[in-house]
Amino acid sequence: MAQALVYDPRYHTFESWAALMCELYAAQQLEVPTQFTDWRTWGNGINAIDVFSNEAIPHTDKYDNWYDWAEALLGIVNPASG
Repeated sequence: MAQALVYDPRYHTFESWAALMCELYAAQQLEVPTQFTDWRTWGNGINAIDVFSNEAIPHTDKYDNWYDWAEALLGIVNPASG
């Protein structure tokens, strides 16, 4: 079974971070973000990716901004370093 990975959102805009995620999960055909992409709609689409199906992916409606949501996603999905 493949391990899900998430890019660290630090130093990114939503568009650049989400574009990296689209590249990483290209086979899943995620929507490539633009300045008009709603981050909540895009983020909720992550739940449809099979490698995330057993993860407790946070729902975007619990966050005020994309960065906090992406940090929560990172903390849940990526293995702890150290």
